[in-house]
Amino acid sequence: MRIGFSKDIHRLVEHRRLIIGGIEIPFEKGCLAHSDGDVVFHALGEALLGSLALGDLGHHFPNNDEKYRNIDSSILLKRIMDLVQSNGYRLVNCDIQIVLEKPKLAPYILKIRQNVAKLCNCDVSRISVKAGTNEKIGEIGQGLAIEASAIVLVEPIK
Repeated sequence: MRIGFSKDIHRLVEHRRLIIGGIEIPFEKGCLAHSDGDVVFHALGEALLGSLALGDLGHHFPNNDEKYRNIDSSILLKRIMDLVQSNGYRLVNCDIQIVLEKPKLAPYILKIRQNVAKLCNCDVSRISVKAGTNEKIGEIGQGLAIEASAIVLVEPIK
């Protein structure tokens, strides 16, 4: 078994969609990013890559490559899962933490978990997603950024 960890942070700006875990969340700001800025899929994807020492998102999907501009991050996560499986591993479970002041994510957590489970070819019971605030501290607390952290456990495919 192998463990991977990563986190992703993006500035929140006007005139961008807020995509979290594959869901467009109604909000006046979204993530400033080369892709769609989905911090959940980015943190999870990089944690999966890290678990097998396969590099990082920038290595596999460089932000200076125009083919990734505004790309749906579910496509990137699917490619990462294909890479994990081609290396003989599968996801055992993951735990994801999202930190932002607003909007509240409670109504979206189950759907995010379902999206992750589908992309990772596993049961939703193996996917934990939590959301919290930064208690108005720092850039996240001031509503200027969003952050997600992910830890994964992978095991060889039997």
